Amino acid sequence: MFNEARLIITTARAGHGIAFMIEDHFLNHFSDGSLGRVLNEWCEPFDGYYLYYTSCRQPSPAFKMVLEALRYRSQ
Repeated sequence: MFNEARLIITTARAGHGIAFMIEDHFLNHFSDGSLGRVLNEWCEPFDGYYLYYTSCRQPSPAFKMVLEALRYRSQ
C-alpha cells in the first residue's frame, strides 16, 4: 500500500499489483498502453470533485483565492 499516486502508478507499471485510483491519474498510461483496465464493468464514471463549505457569509481571503482559481481552471 502506498499513499502517493506516483508510487502506486510506478508499482502497477512494474507489474507488482493492481492499482485502484481516480482515472485521471492513469489516462496517459492507458493511451500509451503501459497500463490497462481490469474489471471495467466495476469502474463507475467520476462526475468530478465537489467543494463544500459551511458558511459563505465571510469566507477567508485564502478560501476566496482557492475558489477563484478553481473557477478560472474550469473555464
